[in-house]
Amino acid sequence: MKKLLLITLATMALLACNNAKTGEQARENGAIFYTEFDTPFGMPPFDKISFSDCKPAFLKGMEEEAGEIDSIANNTEAPTFENTIAALDNSGRLLNRVSRVFFGLKGAETNDSIQALAEELSPLMSEHRDNINFNDKLFARIKTLHDDTTGMNLTTEQYRLLDNYYKEFVRSGSMLGETEKNRLREINKELSSLTPKFGNNLLKETNGFKLIIDNREDLAGLPEGVIAAAAETAKNEGQEGKWVFTLQKPSWLPFLQYSEKRELREKLYKAMFNRGDNDNENDNKKIINDIVNLRIEKAQMLGYKTHADFILDENMAKTPANVYKLLNDVWKYALPQAKKEAAELQAMVDAEGGNFKIESWDWWYYTEKLRQQKYALNKEEIKPYFKMENVREGVFEVENRLYGLNFKKLENVPVYHPEVEAYEVLDADGSHISVFYTDYFPRAGKNAGAWMSSFRGQQIRNGENIRPLVFNVGNFTRPTETTPSLLTLDEVETLFHEFGHGLHGMLSNVTYSGVSGTSVSRDFVELPSQIMEHWAFHPEVLKIYAKHYQTGEVIPDSLIAKIDAASKFNMGFITTEFVAAALLDMDYHTQSEKKSIDVRDFEKKSMEKIGLISEIIPRYRSTYFSHIFSGGYSAGYYAYLWAEVLDADAFQPFAEKGVFDKATAASFRENILSKGNSDDPMTLYKKYRGAEPNPIYLLKNRGFIQ
Repeated sequence: MKKLLLITLATMALLACNNAKTGEQARENGAIFYTEFDTPFGMPPFDKISFSDCKPAFLKGMEEEAGEIDSIANNTEAPTFENTIAALDNSGRLLNRVSRVFFGLKGAETNDSIQALAEELSPLMSEHRDNINFNDKLFARIKTLHDDTTGMNLTTEQYRLLDNYYKEFVRSGSMLGETEKNRLREINKELSSLTPKFGNNLLKETNGFKLIIDNREDLAGLPEGVIAAAAETAKNEGQEGKWVFTLQKPSWLPFLQYSEKRELREKLYKAMFNRGDNDNENDNKKIINDIVNLRIEKAQMLGYKTHADFILDENMAKTPANVYKLLNDVWKYALPQAKKEAAELQAMVDAEGGNFKIESWDWWYYTEKLRQQKYALNKEEIKPYFKMENVREGVFEVENRLYGLNFKKLENVPVYHPEVEAYEVLDADGSHISVFYTDYFPRAGKNAGAWMSSFRGQQIRNGENIRPLVFNVGNFTRPTETTPSLLTLDEVETLFHEFGHGLHGMLSNVTYSGVSGTSVSRDFVELPSQIMEHWAFHPEVLKIYAKHYQTGEVIPDSLIAKIDAASKFNMGFITTEFVAAALLDMDYHTQSEKKSIDVRDFEKKSMEKIGLISEIIPRYRSTYFSHIFSGGYSAGYYAYLWAEVLDADAFQPFAEKGVFDKATAASFRENILSKGNSDDPMTLYKKYRGAEPNPIYLLKNRGFIQ
């Protein structure tokens, strides 16, 4: 829903608003946002937007939308779909415009001023949203339409939009009494301050640690490419002649995989998993306690037992019981496999004469050694075949063969950072589909991880199909002075994954903004992204894009065979660390009583309950679990696994008919990618697949069954 956009985007990102006006006549601060952007394709004019424009535009945007809402609510005509629901969907365009730019960039290039403004704006936005949701006259009009749709001749999309708005208002507290509404306002305001604070603390913790090495002997085992990257980081940090490793994944992961210095692996790993848990000014434990308890109170005010019940009511999963069943069913396969893997790694340590029990900071190192031993697959040796630009072109070629899409590089257009590139996306008939931005390398001002969002969503307004402006952000291995960006297999998979989200936004073709693109339930939104991962390492696809960056040699069949043979290696660990985090999320959010939470103890007991072995920690410990405490995935981290049931099943027609089967691709585009939230997700899925998904393919893909 569009009306939730401002909240969910607040976890994302700003840099545009940090640029200075140059060579421009003085104008009113904020005015750049007051009208549609007069630029190619309506792209944000990042070269003309300054930080001083942002706050005035937000304030005017809230004022303008408040006036629009007042006009709808006080319309003397009887409520109709057009004068109430369609009008509501089309309101707040200025606020939406500045929000998408501001919050869409806050995670990509932030600084103290930007973070401070975001924290200042968040409670104001919360109050503004509550003012709309608690408008009794407006809700009365919506309820009148929702209670009796006979004779309205609504399309499926229109009824879906009406139903969504009704539920959104009810779930926002519109039917509560004044006392309860006032308390809900307080809760929303507190949460709106706490969640960005969590993310800001995490960013400071991530940027605040550096492992500085000044003795070359301490680099033992590290590939030359990793050493060169660390030297370049050191140079950029004013530590020339040394080597610097950070808590950005392209830095810490290869160190853990290859460093022979166990004590240094431990130091770097502990810095990573203790983020937000250092009892300092960036500590997140008190914030977690407050967020969890406020969510409990809010859910119960709205008639739900727990926050998880509240969240899941609008998801495909529907109930916590269904989520726990999925997670526990997979856990039964994953944990025994992880124990076997741990025993195998311990045996390797013992055989080498290591007089220690394997710990979590050892897992990556010995797993990599075992991978090479079993499959003769050295990830560093295959990286030359995965030059970032080649992988990106590979994704583009896949979409061309599936959907007829073409990607045209845009030159001399404003972007928010020199490393960002922009492409016009054209359909098979040459018509404009979208603009697509890529921003792939880590920076100090960028949040960790990878994501997709948009500077403008898709809708049909006044007969014109407004096309989206979509962006992908990543933190992939940087190029060095001597080598281009060479991606790991994990990074290749992530690039394909995020592009799948992007495709969901780009190919949206609905009428109303409130149901367009990725505005779907959390456990459905990951289907388009995760199904794209199936193409990343398919032999037919690898032959298209995996070429040695120096020789141009296409990846040989022998390496493809090794990649395939090793594809299910370490799957016990991969699955266990994920499911452990998903269960931790559910444990936090199925609590029904407010209480003081000792975060360390809570997490410890949650993991003991499921029997997580000491050699593995959850993929996200509580204090850096940004998905659930600042990123909109509370009681929703399970969604990746739920969607894997969908994507594994959805890929089967391609597996059976051909990876580029056009009829299957056309059906997936028509029934999934173009439809957004215009119909029930299971209805859409069954239109594509002909039946509900079969979970057997997930278990097969992970190697748990044959």
